[in-house]
Amino acid sequence: MNTTSLDTVVQTYLDQPRLPKLVLPANACDSHVHVFGPMSRFAYSPLRQNTPAEAPKEKLFALHAKMGITRCVIVQSMTHGTDNAVIEDAIEAGGGRYLGVALVEMGVSDEELKRLAGRGFRAVRFNFMKHLAGGHDVADVVKLTPRLAAVGMHLQVHFESLLVHTIGQELPKSAVPVVIDHMGRVDATLGEGHEDFQALMKLLDHAHLHVKVSGIDRIESTSRAGSGYPLGVKLAARLVEKFPDQCVWGLDWPHPNHTHIPDDGELVDALSEIAPTPKQLEKLLVVNPQRLYQFPV
Repeated sequence: MNTTSLDTVVQTYLDQPRLPKLVLPANACDSHVHVFGPMSRFAYSPLRQNTPAEAPKEKLFALHAKMGITRCVIVQSMTHGTDNAVIEDAIEAGGGRYLGVALVEMGVSDEELKRLAGRGFRAVRFNFMKHLAGGHDVADVVKLTPRLAAVGMHLQVHFESLLVHTIGQELPKSAVPVVIDHMGRVDATLGEGHEDFQALMKLLDHAHLHVKVSGIDRIESTSRAGSGYPLGVKLAARLVEKFPDQCVWGLDWPHPNHTHIPDDGELVDALSEIAPTPKQLEKLLVVNPQRLYQFPV
């Protein structure tokens, strides 16, 4: 976690990431990014933990054009809190190629959920991370899921790896599909045999649970940009191999609350090892996101 003052702007992304060698399939989807600002239009939340540099939609669109990505799901972060206007604006500008995941209060009305769904939001996200505001009871979150089902939305969750044994056990009760962020934030240095990763795979025995094989740069805590993140890649590849229909992928740009700034071109090239066959890559980047997020055709 970054403990700098809110007056200090934290740079979290590279302005000039390298051009990836891997050519992505048509309609490739980045299923996890954020947009921040501009603050002149979209205020940062006073509850945020730090102040990341502005990362507006124009920079995101330019990054995707460089990486060969044509579809995207933008996830609301605590930088903007539960005011999802910044994502609504990006969705509107995205011409049907950009959709969203909202942050909402537990007491969100059915009318607001319906409005968000109509604006291109496909899910709501709840954080169970120590460094993020929230404090939700997972049982209450699961009770919300029939209301999500009524408007065609699913549930996305972000939790510490240890919580896979507690919070994770409630997720199969969800009335809608559940997407687990960043491989459950397991520690890749502990390997595939560790109980946290094994518990994550056991959860995925439930077909309506899904996982984002994003965050290879986050779960390999001893590595840094330029390394290729081999331990994170190994776990991601294992999930894609074992659960080919339940995995999606994302850059996690602009990489907030991180230990270092990853190179997005490096993260794209890692897909050649995460999904090494054309069929795996097509499922991960095109087929599965289309099924889960329902991009307009």
